Amino acid sequence: MTERIREFLRSRNDEGPCLVVDLNVVKTNYHAFAKALPDTKVFYAVKANPAPEVLSLLAGLGSSFDTASVQEIEMVLAAGASADRISFGNTIKKERDIARAFALGVRLFAVDCKPEVEKVARAAPGSKVFCRILSDCVGAEWPLSRKFGCEPSMAADVLEHAHTLGLEAHGISFHVGSQQRNPHAWDRALASAAAVFRECGDRGINLAMVNLGGGFPTKYLKSVPTVKTYGSSIFRALRRHFGNRIPETIIEPGRGMVGNAGLIEAEVVLVSKKSETDDVRWVYLDIGKFGGLAETMDESIRYPIRTPRDGDATAPCVLAGPTCDSADVLYEKQPYELPVSLSIGDKVLIEGTGAYTATYSAVAFNGFPPLKTYHI
Repeated sequence: MTERIREFLRSRNDEGPCLVVDLNVVKTNYHAFAKALPDTKVFYAVKANPAPEVLSLLAGLGSSFDTASVQEIEMVLAAGASADRISFGNTIKKERDIARAFALGVRLFAVDCKPEVEKVARAAPGSKVFCRILSDCVGAEWPLSRKFGCEPSMAADVLEHAHTLGLEAHGISFHVGSQQRNPHAWDRALASAAAVFRECGDRGINLAMVNLGGGFPTKYLKSVPTVKTYGSSIFRALRRHFGNRIPETIIEPGRGMVGNAGLIEAEVVLVSKKSETDDVRWVYLDIGKFGGLAETMDESIRYPIRTPRDGDATAPCVLAGPTCDSADVLYEKQPYELPVSLSIGDKVLIEGTGAYTATYSAVAFNGFPPLKTYHI
């Protein structure tokens, strides 16, 4: 928790759970990414935190943006970025949304199959496209499914189809999994990308760009390597697989850009047991999966939690949210250690929550309002 957040919470009225994001931390993170890979363009993954304050800050710093929808494109433009700094990175797009993005000036689109290529060719003629390939995501705390991307062996055919339809076959993208704690995870994906470059070259198509994706972690309960460590490892992998002909590269940090900038203040609503002999307490907070903590699904992301009783003896507890949905349990398979003295009404601080929280918050499930958010 930064001193700025601490001071904000001191003067805040008690009005339910809230997220506070320190924009100075976001600024520091942006400079760290830009310095770690100086020849790589930063495309902030808007979905991580699309707050106007975050977008305006990053636009002013010179960032580009990875967007998933027309609405995100419009938000980025409203924040002051030009269309040539925007990638429509979702591989699943309605043709009318592609047309709208094209009308707004966007010329860079993600694809992963021939039907998507055909939509772009019709709605955004002459645009640049990059083909997303699958990655195994080993080492990621939030691995990605096979929903996005194609097998690397298929990518050259997809890009050749784009070339045939008058699009610019621009490059390859991949994603090594969110919260990727292994700096070497990019090596195998880059080996696959280099093979696609060679195959396309043999077909007379010269690719120019590799989108290295996101995956850069923020610190939760476990320490993570520095951004500089990731940059050095990725550069070595680029040299290993592309030699002296390193292509244009971009990265799409989201969680790594804003995760550690945010903190949620919540309140203990109830502490109880399910039987007199139960050794494990249930601790219910006024925020849960539907209030913004959706990434606790399958207990993948384990947030650091600070309490006013830290230092007292601890014991494992099941941590749950306030709604009447039985899925609204945060940590049960692996109970969470919290002070035995924790009581109803105590405020707790959930750290590392600047990414993928406010926009995951339900509009009014059970009548609970969306998570209040402040950017300072």
